[in-house]
Amino acid sequence: MRSLLAVRYLLPLAVFVGGFVLYAIEPNSVGLDGLVMATGAALSILLLNLLFRAGMHGDRERVQEQAARDYYAEHGRWPDDTR
Repeated sequence: MRSLLAVRYLLPLAVFVGGFVLYAIEPNSVGLDGLVMATGAALSILLLNLLFRAGMHGDRERVQEQAARDYYAEHGRWPDDTR
């Protein structure tokens, strides 16, 4: 679980901080380009993690729906039906 949090949050933070380090080393257009590229890379990592988590949420809903359909096929009623 810790490695998952590291990839989700610490990796983008490290890339972002690395951009500031580049700018501190080279405070000219090269450092500024490095800062901008590192910021874009960090945001890309965050957004890819968000999209992956959203996709996994949809898979979970499909599995629950299939389980409810299987229950209906076996018992003739939906699982949340109180009859």
